[in-house]
Amino acid sequence: MDPMSRASELRQILEHHAYRYYVLDSPEIGDSEYDRLFRELQDLEAAHPELRSSDSPTLRVGAPPVEGLKPHRHAIPMLSLDNAFGHEELRAFDERIRRFLETSDEIQYLAELKFDGASISLTYRDGLLEIGATRGDGTTGEDVTHNARTVRGIPLRLREPLPGGIEVRGEVVMLKSAFDELNRIKTEKGEQIFANARNAAAGGLRQLDSRQTAARKLSFYTYGLGYSDLSSGRRLADTQSEIIATLNRLGFPSRAESKVVNGADALVEYVDEIQRLRPGLPFGIDGVVIKVNSLDLQEALGFTARGPRWAIAYKFPAEQTFTRLNRIFAQVGRTGVITPVADLEPVQVGGVTVSRATLHNYEDLARKGVREGDIVIVQRAGDVIPEVVGPVIEKREGDLPVPAEPTACPECGTEPTRKAGEVALRCPNRRCPAQIAAKLRHFVGRKMMDIDGLGEKLIDRFLETGILTDMPSIFRLRDRRDELVGLDRLGELSIDNLIASIESSKNRSLARFLFALGIPSVGEKGGQDIARELRTLDAIRSADYDTLVAIPNVGPHTASEIQEWFEEPENQRMIEEMLALGVAPVEGEAPVSDLFVGQTIVFTGKLEKFSRESAEAFVTKMGGKSAGSVSKNTSLVVAGPGAGSKLEKAEQLGVTVVDEEGFLAMVPEGSF
Repeated sequence: MDPMSRASELRQILEHHAYRYYVLDSPEIGDSEYDRLFRELQDLEAAHPELRSSDSPTLRVGAPPVEGLKPHRHAIPMLSLDNAFGHEELRAFDERIRRFLETSDEIQYLAELKFDGASISLTYRDGLLEIGATRGDGTTGEDVTHNARTVRGIPLRLREPLPGGIEVRGEVVMLKSAFDELNRIKTEKGEQIFANARNAAAGGLRQLDSRQTAARKLSFYTYGLGYSDLSSGRRLADTQSEIIATLNRLGFPSRAESKVVNGADALVEYVDEIQRLRPGLPFGIDGVVIKVNSLDLQEALGFTARGPRWAIAYKFPAEQTFTRLNRIFAQVGRTGVITPVADLEPVQVGGVTVSRATLHNYEDLARKGVREGDIVIVQRAGDVIPEVVGPVIEKREGDLPVPAEPTACPECGTEPTRKAGEVALRCPNRRCPAQIAAKLRHFVGRKMMDIDGLGEKLIDRFLETGILTDMPSIFRLRDRRDELVGLDRLGELSIDNLIASIESSKNRSLARFLFALGIPSVGEKGGQDIARELRTLDAIRSADYDTLVAIPNVGPHTASEIQEWFEEPENQRMIEEMLALGVAPVEGEAPVSDLFVGQTIVFTGKLEKFSRESAEAFVTKMGGKSAGSVSKNTSLVVAGPGAGSKLEKAEQLGVTVVDEEGFLAMVPEGSF
């Protein structure tokens, strides 16, 4: 094949696979094969410069610096949105819409993620990217076409012929993984880290050297049209959701979490669901954008001086803020890991007052370069655990001392150790008071043995008096009832309730018992996987490495951790004592049917005919597996009313979807 034909073929192949990866989230080839094809095109264009074109994927790597960023006036202003900060303000927005339209009918809305990135306008002429521009002040932005070409999710050529002009709008974001890697590199170079991914993305778009932009590995998602000036004069769509579907078809990625909903109640449910999903998203969001779906109604509603009357931004609480780090101290966990913790001047983060935050480990502490006395950036990791992102170096006052690793356990004084290949510093003393207390608090937790009435304060009190010494001692409390009743502030009723809760915990499931033991690397899901596959405590205690690593979702590291834990004589003794005291975990049963063998089933939406827990247990009983997310490995999705992003993902991937009635029709009568 001649070079020109091969170059054209390679561009089409690479465009196809980029569309599969970024828009459909269903790649057909691996990264290495894509890179091989990409390098082949690069080599061809280097050998034959005349083959380069404005839509070549090789432009993704960037080009030499431009002289400066030129202003770009938007044909239609990129306006701001009014904000809503709670359910009542969201309902008030819906009420204003209906009052303006003089209707009592429910309004249909498109609800979508509010990306925490940088807005961009993309103008295409006859299907080719002509101009990429920042939002700027809403009326005039900056021409960043050279940088837009490096963003993988932005198509350089539309997938369908489209004579005339079209302006597409969306958000350039930096994935959390890319942001962490960027800050790691900046820390190694001794440079100021970015406070958040939004700043990193916005700064990446405004680079003069597009090779610097390409290095930031930015992503793009569309959220709508600015204008269309098509030669045919046709209207692209009648609704906002149809616009997104059309843009997807043309090659622009969007997110499956977007959803068409009817009325205020559905809006409230949607924003609450997105707030729950927020920690697991691969990028940051700061809220939800809500738009009237009908374009005719949008036109009727019009605009205020500030922005469109038909849209609003529902804002979540801020995730990051700044405060002073007063002190760094060491804390010992249940596995003996010694963690540096920051004592902070109290500050509100995401609606919660934070006075302490994790620094993860001493290697991470050194990498971040944090000092006592620094002004630091604080965020709630996963919207739950407060963490210190890094210092604001320009606000550092004087030459602050570098914090050092502890040379002794802060609780028992034992010299810390570090396993080969690990960054964690550990106290090796199994009788360390801090470890024992942490293990007991974990053991009695709700998702573990669920012993009601044995809270943190009572555990600490029983440890101080010697009433509790380890896990088995919990099950001896029944024999010490009279002694317990004699303690201050403990009445007979509360002691009897505690003992009753301890007795009922003896027959928790094997999966919960495994989770409660605190085996390193074994969480709630891990306990379920191990119990399901091996089924008996004896089989688990005697399992070798090969047996453990063959369990789905158990990797080599976890298998080694489990084997080492059960080979430890102290742990075997502890289990034997609990068994002798009447602890009898309910062991897993072998599947009674092969109805769902080899199948992975996802339940989503509001299930009305059965509970999610009973359905998932039934699937396991019938030889299958249940999962919490949809992927190309999913066999079946059971969707109840209100199913959202999981249902949409299933439809995109071509996964079979049934409702509750359809699921019940698949199983033998009376078996569920």
